[in-house]
Amino acid sequence: MKKILNHLFEHKTFSKEESKEILTNITQGMYNPSQMAAFMAAFCMRSITVEELEGFRDGMLDICVKPDLKDYNLIDLCGTGGDGKDTFNISTLASFVVSGAGYKVSKHGNYGVSSGCGSSNVMEYLGYTFSNDTEHLKKTLDEAGICFLHAPLFHPAMKTVAPIRRELGVKTFFNMLGPLVNPARPKHQMVGVFSLELARLYAYLYQKDQIKYTIVHALEGYDEISLTCDFKTFSSSGEHIHSIAQLGFEKIDPKAIGGGSTVKESAEIFKSVLEGNGTKEQNNVVVCNAAVAIRTISPEQSFADCFYEAEEALQSKKALNSFKKMLS
Repeated sequence: MKKILNHLFEHKTFSKEESKEILTNITQGMYNPSQMAAFMAAFCMRSITVEELEGFRDGMLDICVKPDLKDYNLIDLCGTGGDGKDTFNISTLASFVVSGAGYKVSKHGNYGVSSGCGSSNVMEYLGYTFSNDTEHLKKTLDEAGICFLHAPLFHPAMKTVAPIRRELGVKTFFNMLGPLVNPARPKHQMVGVFSLELARLYAYLYQKDQIKYTIVHALEGYDEISLTCDFKTFSSSGEHIHSIAQLGFEKIDPKAIGGGSTVKESAEIFKSVLEGNGTKEQNNVVVCNAAVAIRTISPEQSFADCFYEAEEALQSKKALNSFKKMLS
């Protein structure tokens, strides 16, 4: 590790193969906690390269638990986190809206690190028991249209570094990896990222892997469509800036999409939206993100058509039913 840290201190980058080896060594416990903390902190003082991101990703996927879900046409809605905005669990709620609309979702999630409450915190609080058993995941996909993949059960590397990430409390390259390492390997991906630089790296890797994708970045720094500002998307059709006014929405106050200060409060917001008691702002943000996910699967549809489809799934309680079936 001393050699690796000196390499970083000299402002040098790692090759794809070197990055993969480092990640593998982290997983195998070859570095102590202080060394891993130093590496994560030093690494994030500069921008990651596409070779490093690809190497870390490949290292994670090589050693992860791999559920056999290849018979399903899956999409994941996942944000990198690390945007420091502390919104409610938008992508997780949007995932249930998408499954309620009749699509198959493999939601990759974890406990919150740089935010107060991650998707796993909410799911666990509301009674879901995490599993990496393929038959269980197939059952929830068949009955609820969605399965939840709690990252530490599938990725030994995440389990190893979880206490260190929690103590650091800031985004690390593991935030950047989350959406790239869904162990179900979905063919469709709707991803929110905290920077335009990272969006372009993601786009390169998704194109290389022939994944149908939409990458979202709100221009005020959110890793999702926030409706507080215009947003940019990257997809196979290119880069586009979307004006929320042209989409028919008014800008909302960031406070309107804030998350709770505790897991209990975040879970209450989550249930409120699913049960039809969310605010107009909360509902619109969730439905907009779900609509972009649906359009990732069916790009021939207009945003408006996808929005109405997602809105119907929320208002008719199909999204709520999807959630209830997943818990049963």
